[in-house]
Amino acid sequence: MPRILFVKTSSLGDVVHNCPAVSDAARGVPGAEIDWIVEEAFAGIAALHASVGRVLPVAIRRWRGALWSPAVWSEIRAFRRLLASGVYDAVIDTQGLLKSAMLCSLASGRKHGMDRASLREPLAALFYDVRHVVPRDRHAVARNRQLAAAALGYTPDAGCDYGLRPPRAPLPSPGAAYVVLLTMTSRADKLWPEERWVALGRTLAGRGIRSVLPWGTHAERMRCERIAQSIPDARVPPRLSLAQIATLMHEARAGAGVDTGLTHLCAALDVATVGIYSATEPALTGLYGTSRVRNLGGKGAAPSAGAVSTALEAML
Repeated sequence: MPRILFVKTSSLGDVVHNCPAVSDAARGVPGAEIDWIVEEAFAGIAALHASVGRVLPVAIRRWRGALWSPAVWSEIRAFRRLLASGVYDAVIDTQGLLKSAMLCSLASGRKHGMDRASLREPLAALFYDVRHVVPRDRHAVARNRQLAAAALGYTPDAGCDYGLRPPRAPLPSPGAAYVVLLTMTSRADKLWPEERWVALGRTLAGRGIRSVLPWGTHAERMRCERIAQSIPDARVPPRLSLAQIATLMHEARAGAGVDTGLTHLCAALDVATVGIYSATEPALTGLYGTSRVRNLGGKGAAPSAGAVSTALEAML
């Protein structure tokens, strides 16, 4: 039985973008056992994929901040033992960075990655046994799928299947029909003005649809509460785990969010989703692969509340 290992560690959006490549591999190599190396914070997303057998969590982000700690070195040794316990027919690094290439090199099996010209960090190509040409001007999802197909010798289907099973996590019920508003992002230039969120929420309320605003940090909670105070019947839930947020999304009528991994997750769960762009262009990393997504705006051109509302209403 063929064994395949994917290496895609982070960030959340990148992990979501790798899911269709995993789905392709499961179809293209019948009976394959598929494992996935991923950052511990996003291991729950990899575990939601119906075709993933073992999830191998790493903690590079945490480890490199405490390399002096004996406990960290103990974790690293344990991870290496776990990785050494399997021999793979193909190890595919769809991340294409030095950190992921080094993880790839630790696995037993023929190692596949992109060639130097296809990589943002060309030195990563030194760690691969086989290097594949993958054009850099294609969407991230398409690049992942092309690399996996070249490594495993099949032709991907025309459709795009993220393969995520509906998550099951305990969740306080929002009650009425609702839309998830994903207002948070780690980059200030990707934020959408609060008054536009308020205008969107009021339009939804006028249609009898509640706005639910999840959050992750204290600053994000304060922002969500300011916005919710001006929207009739809006809800700001308690802090939720990633699995609970995924459940919240899956049960929503729709979602709207800025350029952040959670918005990509919402779309990957086959929820009607509008992506709001103000500091980046969606062509290479926007919402992708289903008829139930819309990308609005672009670098320096944030969409209006009316445009987002119109796009959402067309999918409700």
